Amino acid sequence: MVTEACITKEPKGMGFFEKYLTIWVILCIIAGILLGRFAPGVALYLDSLALYVGEAPVVSIPIAICLFFMMYPIMVKIDFGEVLKAGKNFKPVGLTLFINWAIKPFTMYAISVFFLGTLFLGFIGPEATDLVKMPFGLDLPVGETYGEGTVVLVDGVKMLEIPLWRSYLAGCILLGIAPCTAMVLVWGFLARGNDAHTLVMVAINSLTMLFLYGPLGGFLLGVGKLPVPWQALALSIGIYVALPLAAGYVSRKLIIKSKGEKWFNTSFVHFLTPVTITALLVTLVLLFSFKGETILSKPLTILWIAVPLFIQTIFIFLLGYVLAKGLHLRYEDAAPSAMIGASNHFEVAIATATILFGLSSGAALATVVGVLIEVPVMLMLVKICLKTKDWFSTS
Repeated sequence: MVTEACITKEPKGMGFFEKYLTIWVILCIIAGILLGRFAPGVALYLDSLALYVGEAPVVSIPIAICLFFMMYPIMVKIDFGEVLKAGKNFKPVGLTLFINWAIKPFTMYAISVFFLGTLFLGFIGPEATDLVKMPFGLDLPVGETYGEGTVVLVDGVKMLEIPLWRSYLAGCILLGIAPCTAMVLVWGFLARGNDAHTLVMVAINSLTMLFLYGPLGGFLLGVGKLPVPWQALALSIGIYVALPLAAGYVSRKLIIKSKGEKWFNTSFVHFLTPVTITALLVTLVLLFSFKGETILSKPLTILWIAVPLFIQTIFIFLLGYVLAKGLHLRYEDAAPSAMIGASNHFEVAIATATILFGLSSGAALATVVGVLIEVPVMLMLVKICLKTKDWFSTS
């Protein structure tokens, strides 16, 4: 069984930033909308600070910096030497991996297609379109079709014009294949689960994403008749997963060697928590600065996207929780196993949507809606776990 030695200890309970995260998210959304409405030039300038391939902006430098600081604190907390020990407690590990990679991506796709492409299509607009980036490395003439998109010229830059609902679908897909966030460590603690199992699963999911995120993302985007920019998928994984993973691993070793494990656990890690959330909030301001007009003119857009995300989260949680009961898991393992599947690695989803489709795309908006509903929904699931604790063995 995984021991407590693998856990990077932090002060118990939710800190100031985590406790009021929903409020900060709402305030940043409002700030982003106001920025886009009254100072659009500022957001446009920041978005122009990008790495270009030909005429296409591939990586937004401000977003890349923010997302690195979101991911790095997650990675540096993990002692990857303990990951192999998780195999000794196979049931919760196997359940989590099964839910995350064999079930969740496909149910997210099916639920999103039903709501966005059928039930809510009349509200979104069957003829509404969205402009997204041309796939990295692809150069097609204006008027050419690619998937469900058509190449158009916008301010001298080639873009793909695709149905708006499919752009939202792309964001939902990217959320569905990105399990587990840093915040799941908080959810697991609040539910009085096995902290060691939760942390090890964060590590395993981070490693698994290196191999499965690109192929699953490309496959489901292709099934959804959306552009499949394989090169950009690989690039986003390298920048937003592999780079902070390597940085976290190396810096953890160096800091512990220099300052000692006690200082690392009690001082350094505690300092990083507000860094992660601050970077997330800055990213939200940038993202919503581009979607302000859409939200103000169509405020129900957030609702249309939130409904399938909410249903997916509840479904995956209940499935994991029921299966954990059927496998006779202890409550301490069952609660985090179910919540890891329900929670999304929205940092990576936002990053990938931005790099694949653009900061102002419907796909990026959909991933941001995922952030918006994450905190209240997961807090609700924590309460459900605590109230049903007696259903499971605690020995």
